[in-house]
Amino acid sequence: MIIKILLMAACSISGYFIAFTYYGFPIALIGLFSGFLIAICVIRAEQAIRKVSLRVIFGGVAGMIIGLFIAFFLAYGLNFVGVTWEKQQVAPWIYALLTGIMGYLGLVIGSKKIEEFSWFGFSQTTKESPDYGILDTSVIIDGRIADICDTGFIEGTLIVPRFVLDELQYIADSSDSMKRSRGRRGLDILNRMQKSNGINIEVVDQDFPKLKGVDAKLVAMAKKINARIITNDFNLNKVAELQGIKILNVNELANALKPVVLPGEIMTVKVIKEGKEPGQGVAYLDDGTMIIVDHAQKYQGSTVEVIVTSVLQTTAGRMIFSEMKEVVNDKKTYGFSAKQ
Repeated sequence: MIIKILLMAACSISGYFIAFTYYGFPIALIGLFSGFLIAICVIRAEQAIRKVSLRVIFGGVAGMIIGLFIAFFLAYGLNFVGVTWEKQQVAPWIYALLTGIMGYLGLVIGSKKIEEFSWFGFSQTTKESPDYGILDTSVIIDGRIADICDTGFIEGTLIVPRFVLDELQYIADSSDSMKRSRGRRGLDILNRMQKSNGINIEVVDQDFPKLKGVDAKLVAMAKKINARIITNDFNLNKVAELQGIKILNVNELANALKPVVLPGEIMTVKVIKEGKEPGQGVAYLDDGTMIIVDHAQKYQGSTVEVIVTSVLQTTAGRMIFSEMKEVVNDKKTYGFSAKQ
């Protein structure tokens, strides 16, 4: 913040004295204001450039330099044309026109095409590095990826393709309120991740216009740069695995981190509602795991002790089947008495 204040002060004072030297006091105030506006524009430009990757900046600068060189040679060649440029007084304007056109074309083309150049020659580490992960739309909207990155479990550069951003914006602009809120949540999560110091987010303009659908483009990009896809989309997970692409599925990570429950363990749970079968009650763990409790329908709303009988793991999650502890104890007591 101090550096920004010093920049604004330096530009304002410089503008004041430049205008005062040439035009005197009243105009010097305009110079002061102009210097302040220039400082604001520089700060805005710095904030915008900060979000752009170094590779794109390098490509833009290199392209602009090449464009200016082409403009110089074209203007130099016009000197050999049999037209008296000095009499017509248009040579400076033609040179300015060529400079603007070629400089702009070089800047734009260089910043866009540097991605293709980097994939094939400039940065071979991109193809060989396992530290690149491509985020898909679903995992950004889900939001848990931001917390995972904050803990440091995911390292390297996270790539957000431009077509994923376009899909997020399309969802955020949807007429459906539910879709609109999900899209805006995804944009907020992405903005939060970009501001985090421990996460390196890189927006890539690489596109595959011949492919339809975001999933197909994600698979193509992952194959092209040898990157992982980070998602929680079950269908994308299967399609990518069939094509030999490494997948990091947030849902699978969440299931792997759930506490292990073995048959015979005693748990204390709160019966929330009735089950589908007669006499059953349903409870939940803190992570959302459903627990089916036999003979617990009458204990709805109460906290009870249960004994785990079996655990069922499915692609949708995990279900725990259990019985009331007192019922199990009664069965053991009854069985022991019968033997006597």
